[in-house]
Amino acid sequence: MTTAPVTLVNVLKVEPDKQAQLIALLKRNIDTVIRTLAGWRASRLIAARDGTSVIIYSEWETPASVEAMRSDVRMKAYFPQILELASLESILGEAVFSDNR
Repeated sequence: MTTAPVTLVNVLKVEPDKQAQLIALLKRNIDTVIRTLAGWRASRLIAARDGTSVIIYSEWETPASVEAMRSDVRMKAYFPQILELASLESILGEAVFSDNR
């Protein structure tokens, strides 16, 4: 039985002059940590044009894989660096509708 992936959306509020630094940190984290974790399927970074926020949209196999990511020692090392640059709101859910052209 295949289960639908869970979606993790993180909204990071940042000062416009720190947005590029935050994006670089998030890319490095995805490349060196997130990609290596069991249950990860995909990530996308979305930068606000006004520079005040970055959204991380990621898909995971299960809620347990998200919890394992959050408790991974390498991930825990990134959290303080991220929080130095931005505030963070996290939402875990599942896609209930999608439409593409």
